[in-house]
Amino acid sequence: MKRFADLSEQEILALAISSEDEDSRIYRGFAEGLREAFPASAKVFDEMADEEVRHRTMLFDMYRSKFGDYLPLIRRQDVKGFIKHSKPLWLMRPLGLEEVRKFAESMEYEAERFYRRATENARDASIRQLLTELAEIEAEHETLAHKLGETILTKDVRAKEDETQRRMFVLQYVQPGLAGLMDGSVSTLAPLFAAAFATHQTWETFLVGLAASVGAGISMGFAEALSDDGSLTGRGTPWLRGSVCGLMTAVGGLGHTLPYLIPNFWTATVVSIIVVVLELAAISWIRHRYMDTPILSATFQVAFGGALVFLAGILIGSS
Repeated sequence: MKRFADLSEQEILALAISSEDEDSRIYRGFAEGLREAFPASAKVFDEMADEEVRHRTMLFDMYRSKFGDYLPLIRRQDVKGFIKHSKPLWLMRPLGLEEVRKFAESMEYEAERFYRRATENARDASIRQLLTELAEIEAEHETLAHKLGETILTKDVRAKEDETQRRMFVLQYVQPGLAGLMDGSVSTLAPLFAAAFATHQTWETFLVGLAASVGAGISMGFAEALSDDGSLTGRGTPWLRGSVCGLMTAVGGLGHTLPYLIPNFWTATVVSIIVVVLELAAISWIRHRYMDTPILSATFQVAFGGALVFLAGILIGSS
C-alpha cells in the first residue's frame, strides 16, 4: 500500500480515473436498490452516476494528452488515507434511504479532499492547474447533488419517501419485534407464575421460565419467518423478521424470569411483577408510537390481557 505523498502526478490522475469509475458504479447500485421503494431518490442517483461517467471521460482525455494510453491500475484501497467502508452498502438489500444519503455525502466529501490535497502536493505547474480544475469539478458534485435534490426530490416527494421509509421500518422491524415482545411477555406469565406458586422454589421457577422463554422464542422465530417471504408485503427477508421476532420473544419472557435468580421467593416474585408492569407499559408505548393506537386503548388491551394470563398462572399454581 502506497502513501498518498509518494504518488506521482501520473498515479494521482490514474487514481482519480478509477475513483470516478467506482463512484459511478456505486451510485448506480444505489439507484437500483432504491428504485422500487424510492423512485425519486433513485433518479437522483442515476443522474449523479451519469455525471461521474462524464467526469471520468474528461479525466481520461486529460490523462491521455499528458501520459499516453497506458493507464496503471491504482485504486483507493491501494493508497493509505482513504475511508475504509466496512461493508459494500450499494450491494445490500433492502437499502435504507438515510443510510444511503449519508454514505453519498461522505463519498463527495472524500473526493473533494482528495483533489485539494493532490493540488497541494503537485510540483509541476500544469499538473497543479489541472488538479485545481478537478478539485473544482468535485466541489460541483455537491452542488449538483443539491440541485438534483431540489429539482427531483421536492418537499412533497421527500415527505412521501420519508413516510415510505417509516412504513418499511415498522413492517420489517417494529411489527415482528412487537409481536415477539407481546408473546414473550404475556404467554410466559402463566407457566412462570404457576411454577412459582406451585413450588415456592426460585431455582425451579427460573428453569421453567427459561425453558418457556427460549422455547417461545424459537417457535415464534420460525413462525414469523415462514409466514411470508416479503416479496409482496414489503416486510423484508424472512430470516431478518424471524430473528427479530424470536429474539424479542425470548427477551420478553426472560425479563420477568431473571428475578427468580434471587434466592428469596417473595422478593423475587415482587421484582418479577414490577418487571411485568414495565414490560406491559413498554408494549403499550410501542403500539401507541408506531401503530397509531390511542394510548389508553393500547394500555387497557395489553394490561387486561396480561392480567388475565397472570391470574391464570397464580390460580393454577395455587390449586
